[in-house]
Amino acid sequence: MFTALQKIGIRFNAIYLPEATAFPAKEMTPVSANFIKNISQLGYVVNEDLLHQLNTMSDYTVQAIYDAFAEVLQVKNNWAPLINNWEDQDSRINYFFGAEEGTMLPCGHAIPYKTFHLKRYNGCPFCGTAFITSDEILTGQGSKKKELSLWTNEHMLELFSNLLQSKTALDATQVDTLKTLLQHFDLPAVSIAMKETQMLVTDTLVDTGKAAIAGGLMTTPVDIMRYLWYKHTGFLQIISPAILIKRHTKNHRHLVSVLDQSSAMARLSRESLKLKYSRSTSKMIATWMNNLPMSAEAAAEWMHPKRGMWVRFIRALRLPEYSHKPGMEPLARLLDVFYNEQYTVYAAQLEQSRLKFDADKTFALLQQRPGLFARSLFANMVWFGPDITLMQFKEIADQVPARLLLTLASYAENYFNPENDRIVKPLGGVSKVIGANKYLSLYDAEQLKSMADAATNCCLDIMLERFAKRKNEHKTIFIDPSLYTMPLPIGDRAESIQDLPAALMGTRFPVDGDKVRLFMQWGVGLPQQHLDMDLSAQIVYDNATQFCSYFQLTATGAKHSGDIRSIPNKIGTAEYIELDLTQLTDAGARYVTFTCNAYSNGAITPNLVLGWMNSQYKMRVDQRKGVAYDPSCVQHQVRITQNLSKGLLFGVLDVAAREIIWLEMSFGGQTATSLDRKGVERLVAKLDAKISIGSLLALKAQAQQLTLTDDPTTADESYTRQWAMDTAKVTQLLID
Repeated sequence: MFTALQKIGIRFNAIYLPEATAFPAKEMTPVSANFIKNISQLGYVVNEDLLHQLNTMSDYTVQAIYDAFAEVLQVKNNWAPLINNWEDQDSRINYFFGAEEGTMLPCGHAIPYKTFHLKRYNGCPFCGTAFITSDEILTGQGSKKKELSLWTNEHMLELFSNLLQSKTALDATQVDTLKTLLQHFDLPAVSIAMKETQMLVTDTLVDTGKAAIAGGLMTTPVDIMRYLWYKHTGFLQIISPAILIKRHTKNHRHLVSVLDQSSAMARLSRESLKLKYSRSTSKMIATWMNNLPMSAEAAAEWMHPKRGMWVRFIRALRLPEYSHKPGMEPLARLLDVFYNEQYTVYAAQLEQSRLKFDADKTFALLQQRPGLFARSLFANMVWFGPDITLMQFKEIADQVPARLLLTLASYAENYFNPENDRIVKPLGGVSKVIGANKYLSLYDAEQLKSMADAATNCCLDIMLERFAKRKNEHKTIFIDPSLYTMPLPIGDRAESIQDLPAALMGTRFPVDGDKVRLFMQWGVGLPQQHLDMDLSAQIVYDNATQFCSYFQLTATGAKHSGDIRSIPNKIGTAEYIELDLTQLTDAGARYVTFTCNAYSNGAITPNLVLGWMNSQYKMRVDQRKGVAYDPSCVQHQVRITQNLSKGLLFGVLDVAAREIIWLEMSFGGQTATSLDRKGVERLVAKLDAKISIGSLLALKAQAQQLTLTDDPTTADESYTRQWAMDTAKVTQLLID
């Protein structure tokens, strides 16, 4: 328990201690002094309150805290690359002058005379198998220290409540945090805002024998299917079986035809998705379906979009059998209505009235479902005209979630630009670029600009009214300037876990020095095997593109540490790329993308760690083994947990601005050449268009007539970067 909660604290630059000592010791102990020295080498310092608490800790407790940091920062893993002095570009053209009959390596490959300078390699240059590992890392080179504060059970319970009440869907880091908190604390008495969050709570309640309480959270058949699909696949969203099979199949295609395993994987994937349930589970679900608080016709309509999946669930759960038992009459009625299709389909009615250009009926139907009206607002403005659409929308605007209003305000300008392609990510798929709405051509530039402004102003005015209606007796407000560059946590949620302080997609990280070092570590805990993950950088110029990857180890301003294709036993392996901003600037590079691909069959391996380092000071490379990892220099780091991505973009370096944009974009293909450059540019533009946390707070200040102040200590309301680290708390600004 202690270690798991400690890792949550690290995500917020904190050390977790269940209870703070009321009168901590003021004199530094040898144990705390040694800890502070060791943690400083990892890039951290502690504040005064935490220091006093550490002085009361036993050696065992302090060691457990340090071990949690070491695990999160991958300190005890193997960080040796394939080439031991990879930062020396000339090392790759020197030959091995040995015996003329060549050299036999442990992997079984004979390296011919005058081919490779083997002393420069930690493994086989032919097959990429590593022979040398290292348990040493470089430390203490970071130019910035992160201050650690004290977290107690009080902070954990506050975080717990904030996650449950989050008004946006949780990202992978928040989901992982919430799962841990659900295991260690009792469920607080708060309302759960999002359906996906409810599934995590439901799972915990069922596992602890509280299925009846969990059933109370199920208000529609979709909720029940979401829970069942989450238990079966691990996905909180209902991704159809066809899409899952397609993704798994594509991930096992190979550039070398004899290594292609796509057909076999398609069969395995279909087999794994077959449904089979125990009697106890079937009875629980039958009871939940029987107790749904809606009519059979309404429930059947909710089931209609996933009718094919429901047929299979009904059979696997033996629901017809349970429907004949006493007290199960509502379930029997529901199955009868569903199978005989004795219900009207809302979506069909809506599409029919829309195609007939029946504005009155279309808007009457849309007003029944405000969320759907908001999601289709732009398209209906183009179809029916902006004036009537916005007039009808304002009638139900008070029922529209704030996250949708702010999303519309963020993307209106991009949508109504007929020359602007958009980046989308279908459920379960990879990011794609789609063209603008073809009906935008019916309007001229001035009309489109007017429509974009009208939609944006409408949504912002609604938010302004909501803030104004909230009674607030405060007079002053402090807004940290960094919050104006931090996008709101709406949409674009990350699917990878951030074990260090989490950042929202679109956050920009300044580069301290002239070097940025990418790193990738994978294979920890796995047996020795062929497992080829590739770290790559794509350097984009105005009229050209260069790659630094396994197929081109050096490029202008970039060096690769060598392509490892087989991992050693249990301890994993690593690859690096070093980028020189001075050389990139001189060469006229615009930006550099950071990507990872699974060259081996399948998706990116779980628990693979990606990130980048930078420092104002020179970052060393160990000349003996080539280790280049220093946790004190790590600026951002993510860990892969989901199993659908073949390729992942995890950052973009803006060379001129000397900033790295953290983002996440999945794509298909075994190599970095599959990355769509246009898609990257569209995603960056989309993230830049999002309303920032600072802008929303400024809107709040305007509505509630709060005076901006520069002093966070005297302001009635203080919004700092530390406050924004809990993005679930930030979503409480989204007033519904």
